[in-house]
Amino acid sequence: MDLRHLGHTGLRVSRLGLGTLRWARDTEEQDAAELLKMFWEAGGTLLDTADVYADGGAEYLLGRLLDSLVPRSELVIATKAGSVPDPDRRFDGSRGHLLAALDASLERLGTDYVDLWQVHAFDPMTPLEETLQALDIAVSSGRVRYAGVSNFCGWQLAKAATWQLGVPGARTRLASTQMEYSLLQRGVEREVLPAALDLGVGLLPSSPLGRGVLTGKYRHGTPPGSRGASTTLAGFVAPYLDGAGRRVVDAVATAADGLAVTPAQVALAWIRDRPGVAAPIVGARTAHQLHEALSVEDLRLPDEICRALDDISAPVHQYPDHEWSSL
Repeated sequence: MDLRHLGHTGLRVSRLGLGTLRWARDTEEQDAAELLKMFWEAGGTLLDTADVYADGGAEYLLGRLLDSLVPRSELVIATKAGSVPDPDRRFDGSRGHLLAALDASLERLGTDYVDLWQVHAFDPMTPLEETLQALDIAVSSGRVRYAGVSNFCGWQLAKAATWQLGVPGARTRLASTQMEYSLLQRGVEREVLPAALDLGVGLLPSSPLGRGVLTGKYRHGTPPGSRGASTTLAGFVAPYLDGAGRRVVDAVATAADGLAVTPAQVALAWIRDRPGVAAPIVGARTAHQLHEALSVEDLRLPDEICRALDDISAPVHQYPDHEWSSL
């Protein structure tokens, strides 16, 4: 698998990342080991996790597999901190919480550093400067090699990236921003992606298959055992099962039929090759799903198919965005 630089940094990551959101919850150790080994043997390096995935279980499971299965030095481990199980305060970006969470992550992972540490979300109750100071401390201490953010809107990303560049003594340049991005969710193109491109921050798309909807599995109903059939996750899938979503999914399926590939492969190839994208994060649950994703490495969508998919999925951008002058 080819490697890409993450933003304007020296860190190189595989063009697809492997997500661990469901590890230690729906994916047990034996299945996780199979996925990790398959991913690494295909040239994959980027592993995405977070301290809240399975309440720390995903990090702990990944840590159990490091070195015994795959050499730690050949992986780029990315984790996140800042989400908290508090209904009154979902995010805590304070310096004390973040640095304590980092130490806990390192212990669960069984490593003395992570390659990429990301603030999970913007915390409006903590000054952004304090949050960013925690990133500087983590990097300067050697516990973190590169730092990024996740779920920051455009102005938040721009403020964070420019603060890091403009403060004397600040060591950390933001390497990445992780955001949901797919043919069914192109909201990042409004402000986040232009900011990332301008500031040299690499984009790591999460849910690149539109929460599973772009695989086409929901075209003729909700399959048993899917997230859409789950009482806890049905609301997560439902927003993409409307009329607009169906039109996009139908277009992806038509393109897949013409290219003799699957809808998931079309959707992944489209997002992988978008400007500013470093590596989509795929949350494969089975070896079959991961094999399907990895086979995208050699797939290039024809220009006419890309244009058709761009048109059918185009978000509505009006004043004061790029199209304002044509109104």
